[in-house]
Amino acid sequence: MTTTTLVRPRIGAFTAESTFITRSFLHSVRDVESALMAIVLPVMLMLMFTWIFGNAIDPSGGYVDYVVPGIILLCAGFGSASTAVSVANDMTTGIIDRFRTMPLRSGAVLTGHVVASLARNLVATAVVILVALLVGFRPTATPLEWLAVFGLVALWILAITYLFAAIGLAASTPEAANGYGFILLFLPYLSSAFVPVETMPDWLQWIAENQPITPIIETLRSLLMGTPMGDSAWWAVGWCVVIIAGSVAWGAWLFRRKAGRR
Repeated sequence: MTTTTLVRPRIGAFTAESTFITRSFLHSVRDVESALMAIVLPVMLMLMFTWIFGNAIDPSGGYVDYVVPGIILLCAGFGSASTAVSVANDMTTGIIDRFRTMPLRSGAVLTGHVVASLARNLVATAVVILVALLVGFRPTATPLEWLAVFGLVALWILAITYLFAAIGLAASTPEAANGYGFILLFLPYLSSAFVPVETMPDWLQWIAENQPITPIIETLRSLLMGTPMGDSAWWAVGWCVVIIAGSVAWGAWLFRRKAGRR
């Protein structure tokens, strides 16, 4: 009697990642409503702050130039927040258990969500900037500075998406993931996104100055409008790197704990 041993085929180094990236892209294409809301909500906020509050804040009419960097980060936040819900759905619907039976590195599911979110949010950011130009935004950035703007925005999207993915893993249900992620969307309002930090109460100034959004916004504002940058660029990149490193480590631990597979 002979014994037949079933051997799983070897999988290329990036096969799992490409599989999950394709899967997440397909989900993004099908979920048109979420993609639209990630664009429509920041645009509506920009129009509201520009046309309703803008003249009261800056009677000269230049408030749109001040507010656009903050709106860009709001756009990234709205678009990335859906990642938490998507990851939570994967963890609660049993799809991860199915992946465990396949010769795929199931942890690559996070990579798929993050890459799809990065591409989706960069497109949404470009749309928001185009709308801003239509309503009077007049940046002075050079082509190299524009490249730096999109590089920093991409780094922030990567950071916030990994954080939302980890939140999705930590949450017990998709609804809970949505609630936890929603809290992070308030950070831009506690920064220099809409008003200068020095106009805030003293106790709130400390919070605004020592959270990641403010240096990122100030760096974007400097690149786009030529305002003084100081050391904000170093703080912006540093915050993004710390968030990515912490979120990746936290997410990997949560995934091993919940999925039971490295």
